[in-house]
Amino acid sequence: MPFNFDQIISRENTDSVKFDGRQQYFGTTDVSPLWVADMDFAVPDCVVQALQARIAHPVFGYSLYPESLYQSIIDWFQRRHQWEIKREWIVLAPGVVPSLFAAVQAFAQEGEGVIVQPPVYFPFFSAVTTNNRQLVNNPLREVNGRYEMDIDHLESCAKNGAKLLLLCTPHNPVGRVWTEQELQQVLQVARRYDLTILSDDIHCDLLFSGVRHTMLGRLAQPGDKIITAIAPNKTFNIPGLGLSALVIPDEQQRTAMKRAFEALHVGNYNPLSITAFEAAYRGGDAWLDALMAYLETTRDFAADFIAREIPRIRMIKPEATYLLWLDCRGLGLSDAALRDFFVKTCKVGMNPGTVFGEGGSGFMRMNIGTRKDVIVQALEAIRSACERMPI
Repeated sequence: MPFNFDQIISRENTDSVKFDGRQQYFGTTDVSPLWVADMDFAVPDCVVQALQARIAHPVFGYSLYPESLYQSIIDWFQRRHQWEIKREWIVLAPGVVPSLFAAVQAFAQEGEGVIVQPPVYFPFFSAVTTNNRQLVNNPLREVNGRYEMDIDHLESCAKNGAKLLLLCTPHNPVGRVWTEQELQQVLQVARRYDLTILSDDIHCDLLFSGVRHTMLGRLAQPGDKIITAIAPNKTFNIPGLGLSALVIPDEQQRTAMKRAFEALHVGNYNPLSITAFEAAYRGGDAWLDALMAYLETTRDFAADFIAREIPRIRMIKPEATYLLWLDCRGLGLSDAALRDFFVKTCKVGMNPGTVFGEGGSGFMRMNIGTRKDVIVQALEAIRSACERMPI
């Protein structure tokens, strides 16, 4: 079945954060928007058709979560990740980011430590700090152009009394897919120090060839405190619909998370979210496979182009996601000047690395979830601007 990821689809004037938010974020609309982590591709036909069928019914009242929704999750993760999830483990949630906040409230008291691994997706920080918990940084280490976890430092963080680890797997923004061996090391630390782990696996389906993602929850043993956050939102480009799920084998932890959501009366029973979620997991396999082949072509082009044509920028080649982590320190600019350079000179709007915390200075995050020709034009603009810079 052919899928046209080169189709031109205008997203302007659709209240898109990525496009219609450019003026507010960059101070201009004259930038190619390669920032917010959603894609510019049409969603799978199975999702559109399911939504159209639901919209044909003219009442959008309060909705239940049907058993077929739970079964679609179970089937997807068995089929794609060889993980057997039991029905009673699943808790539907209003989104992965709200789940981060809820986990912090549920498993750490005010003043207690919550571990994050920067550079990392910025809500990991705010989930901790806005809830008056202690932010404990366990920075990733870059070794020969590849990021690794510092397990010894992670152990010292846990030993010093941290209660919760917010794990990003696959990792945003550095694009690592943690190996089973690395995850086993994390589990060993968690077991020694009674550490709870919220594993954000929202990018788990966006894998490039030759890479295998291991669900941390699949490695868990009875007694392990593992909450896995999953959703089809990034995979199938439906993040605006919000619905996600948590997989929590331990009954006490399930109860704690449910109470955290109930304390704020937070739920997501949107009938369209439910419809799209289930349709994506039931019928999206072929679309996803084609998407990743397309994105891999774009990723490889970008890697070759940057290495050959823009040697002052170094690309950390991702193993997953549609996000590139660009080391721009070779340009010799401050973070403020670097942001201005890309926006005003290159006319390319990316996320500055500083928002991802420690280790992000001098970096930019580029979203390649768009037509390849858009990425080609952006890279050519960056090359041209770099050639005009003094060495």
